Amino acid sequence: MRIAVLSDTHLRVGKSLPHFVWEHLTQIDMILHAGDLTHMGLLDELASIAPVRAVRGNCDGWDVPLPDRDIIECEAWRIGLVHGNVGKGNTPERAFAQFKDLSVDLVVFGHSHTPFMEWRDGILLFNPGSPTDKRREPQYSFGLLDIQPGQVKAKHLYF
Repeated sequence: MRIAVLSDTHLRVGKSLPHFVWEHLTQIDMILHAGDLTHMGLLDELASIAPVRAVRGNCDGWDVPLPDRDIIECEAWRIGLVHGNVGKGNTPERAFAQFKDLSVDLVVFGHSHTPFMEWRDGILLFNPGSPTDKRREPQYSFGLLDIQPGQVKAKHLYF
């Protein structure tokens, strides 16, 4: 199963993802968005490619009909999806803590706009960065997960 991972797109009405991202959203089985869409129309655009699961970020209105966190099961892997803005510590610590007692294999999060990948206590923590708002990062980014029985491969795509 091939999963595209996005976060912190911060799109305004009438704007879309960069062409580089759309070019790489081929042969995708699912798309995860870790919050801060700010424009819900993006979910409809993404859903034309593959099923989408998304959570609300701190810049998404409280009227946005998305959960604050979610658990997605893929090929016997449990993926925790959260924005990462709630709790104590840095963003990876906050995201990790959201699933402390929920038996997940991966935690996908956003919020910091900083690409991140680290194994912690047997759980992969993965932040794709942002494809539209790189802040202090040298490049824009998003992520890909390749999940097969017994293994997961994660990578960032930079542009």
